[in-house]
Amino acid sequence: MATATSRRSDRSVSPVFLGIAAVTAVAGWAVWTGFSTAPGFAVFLFVTGAWIVSLCLHEYAHARTALHGGDITVGAKGYLTLNPLKYTHAMLSIVLPVIFVIMGGIGLPGGAVFIEHGRIRGRWKHSLIAAAGPLTNVLFAVVCTAPFWLHALDGVPAGFRYALAFLALLQVTAAILNFLPVPGLDGYGVIEPWLSHGVRRQIEPFAPFGLLAVFAFLWVPSVNSVFFNAIDAVLRGLGVTEWDTYWGQRLYRFWQGTPEIPSLIR
Repeated sequence: MATATSRRSDRSVSPVFLGIAAVTAVAGWAVWTGFSTAPGFAVFLFVTGAWIVSLCLHEYAHARTALHGGDITVGAKGYLTLNPLKYTHAMLSIVLPVIFVIMGGIGLPGGAVFIEHGRIRGRWKHSLIAAAGPLTNVLFAVVCTAPFWLHALDGVPAGFRYALAFLALLQVTAAILNFLPVPGLDGYGVIEPWLSHGVRRQIEPFAPFGLLAVFAFLWVPSVNSVFFNAIDAVLRGLGVTEWDTYWGQRLYRFWQGTPEIPSLIR
């Protein structure tokens, strides 16, 4: 009985996550209805809240897939509760991604759940565990852009449309960055099980610096241009224009002053 109760508590949704989801929902309602006297701040709360929700789901996907793959310890670690405070590196998984969104509008991939890979048998399982997180960002991007590629934007308030576009931008950047085959990122985790033991041992010391190397490269103007052109191409394919994402980010940065929200794409 005690064990069953413990398992239920290990997998029940955390009040912390529910609180974040509630704030996101209320902020989204305020953006939709125009209830807030400060629309930029409402967009900020909505996008930031939804971004944190997606980060929690990203890590949950890793943990849940690992559970089915054989790592039964993820429940006791609290990874199945969607509570961001349970993550091994809350700074990397929540704080830094939010800071990067505020500073540059980039969906920074996090890294937080500790998987006991020794409990998991089979290379395909290891690859699937690594892919589960960024696939969640892909799914989130599809959901955010659905009104655009389904041409279902009639009656959608401009502010809400732009907020969705900016949120989609974050999800696409997070998915692409995370799928890069760079040590320390999920993309490398997908291919790592298929590498020889010797190659893995040689690459392992560089894993903590992989993400830093990626962002160092993004500071190179030519690399930055190629990267964001690729992001724009993906978003255009999903029906989201540069106009939409520009105004989404402009509204998000409410501290720069809230502009008059344009109602039509030019």
